[in-house]
Amino acid sequence: MAKRTFGNKLGLGFGLTVALTLIMGASSVTALSIVVDAKDDAIREAVDDLGSAEHLTTKAESRISDYRAYLLNGNEEFLNLTAQDREEFLELVVQLRGTLTDPETKALLEAVATTEAQHAAVLQPVIEKRKTITDLQNISQLNATEVGPARETLQKSISALTTKVRADVETARRDSSARATQGIILIIVLGLLAMACGGYIAWRLNRDLRREVGAAVGHIQSSSAELEAAAAQQATGGRDQASAMSEITTTISELLITSRQIAESAQRVSKIAEDTAEAAQTGDATIDQTRASISAIRTQVDQIVQHMLALGEKSQQIGGVVDLVSELAEQTNILAINATIEASGAGEWGRRFAVVAEEIRKLADRTAGSAKEIRALIDDVRGAVNTTVMATEIGAKSVDAGSRQFDDATSSFRRIAQLVATTNDATREIELSTKQQTTAVEQVNVAASDTARVTRETEASAVQTKQTAAHLSTLSGDLLDLVGTGRR
Repeated sequence: MAKRTFGNKLGLGFGLTVALTLIMGASSVTALSIVVDAKDDAIREAVDDLGSAEHLTTKAESRISDYRAYLLNGNEEFLNLTAQDREEFLELVVQLRGTLTDPETKALLEAVATTEAQHAAVLQPVIEKRKTITDLQNISQLNATEVGPARETLQKSISALTTKVRADVETARRDSSARATQGIILIIVLGLLAMACGGYIAWRLNRDLRREVGAAVGHIQSSSAELEAAAAQQATGGRDQASAMSEITTTISELLITSRQIAESAQRVSKIAEDTAEAAQTGDATIDQTRASISAIRTQVDQIVQHMLALGEKSQQIGGVVDLVSELAEQTNILAINATIEASGAGEWGRRFAVVAEEIRKLADRTAGSAKEIRALIDDVRGAVNTTVMATEIGAKSVDAGSRQFDDATSSFRRIAQLVATTNDATREIELSTKQQTTAVEQVNVAASDTARVTRETEASAVQTKQTAAHLSTLSGDLLDLVGTGRR
């Protein structure tokens, strides 16, 4: 390919275009074959419609045979078969209504439905009359003179529908085949036209390319001198730019040293802020623990108060029981005195009972005395409980006051921790910014170094460009020979 002219290369491109065109034609024929298959599928559906239409004839004949058998022998089985045949017939009619598209064919289908309904209307009275006849002697008893014409009309309408559907199938087949053939011819013609157009375009491209390349070579020859002069100026400017970039690199190095010192100072400040924040957090944790201990003490004090109050309630309950015992002792004493009085008038037997009553009265007196002593003890217990509750409440108030003071101290430590965290964040931002600045300065330093290097390379490239421009005129002549113009 390196030794070929552009004309030969374009000729080869034309050959590839022809090959692609042939591939396009083959693909088009394949596509048309698929279209023909789709056409056959459509015709197959039409044939299915034809089969359904012919099936109408079969169902109608089956129904006629069934109701004739019923009219002759009166067997209910044939009557059921007649009804079943009519239902299947009507289902076929509904199916054909959903598939048929031709208006004339649909009209014939509606005529079939109408004649079937008329036939059913004429046949129904005959069937009803046959149900009343138990012994059929002569068919004339049924008066079925109108059934025959209605049946013939139904058969004619079904036959007309079947004929029309068959004609539609044949017409669709012929039309589809004709359209497919026309499509194949059209694609072949388009392929030939594409080949002719490809040849014409290749010829025009070959001619225009030769003209344009010749004109471009002339411009290249005239521009090579200008390129050589520009390369000389670029070499001189590159040397000056290299000197300036050396001074810039020195300044950036000094700035980089300063940025690193700032970053180190900011890092030390950030370390001090972190230590302060850690100490504040430790104090906050200690105060939290103290608060938890005070809360536990408060809980225990509350429990003591509750127990003391419960003890007071129990002492009141015991006092109630003691009052009841005192009342019982007084009543027992009164009963013992009454018993002694009654026993004094009862003689010998009463004296024994009087001794028992006297003992009961003494027991009641001792019980009353014991109740008074218990009452006094309960009063003492109540006083001690009240004193303990008051002292406990005073201690609880002191605990609450201490807890509030610890809360204030905790809030102060938390504010200190927040301020230290804010200071730490600000210091980290300063450190990060300084590091970013240092990175940016380093990148600028690298870029300046790269720029200086590129400047030196540009100077060398300018010298090489000057040499390349000298060879450009010779190469333009070779290009003219390559495209076949034969002039320099």
